Amino acid sequence: MSSDKIKKLTMMGMLTALVMLLQMVVHIKFGIFSMSTVLIPIVVGAALYGVLAGAWLGLVFALAVFLSGDAAFFLGINMAGTIITVTAKGIACGAAAGLIYKMLKRKNEKAAVIAASITCPVVNTGVFIIGCLIFFSYDMKYILTAFVGVNFLVELIANAVLSSTIMFLIKRGKGRN
Repeated sequence: MSSDKIKKLTMMGMLTALVMLLQMVVHIKFGIFSMSTVLIPIVVGAALYGVLAGAWLGLVFALAVFLSGDAAFFLGINMAGTIITVTAKGIACGAAAGLIYKMLKRKNEKAAVIAASITCPVVNTGVFIIGCLIFFSYDMKYILTAFVGVNFLVELIANAVLSSTIMFLIKRGKGRN
């Protein structure tokens, strides 16, 4: 196995572990929602290794959401809808971040990082809202919208503010300082 493949495998293993750790241990709660600090390593992995890596890290995020108990409230209301929604939002946010980064990196890497950092929470929250509209009751939609709006703004601001840190991590991952 080449040293590049070993480096990628090692980095993906570390990012996978970091996603699990951040979701399972770091709890910044807003009511029934947690701010997803795990979006940061998802963006880093998607930028370093592409759309499939972002999708993988998003899937790990979804699995960690179930293991952490963060989806328990929703599982009690609609198990199938919750599984579909949480899995779809995780995979989609990672893949979208990778796609946006890939599309923009040749023109301006900093803009690509900022756009990917913003895309990740937008897609994560957007797919969550779509899932809620499809799978949950009429009354739940209004309650969820209020909570999701606050959670989304916090995640979006955190990712945007940390985009320079994300840029630094991407450069280090690529071997540039």
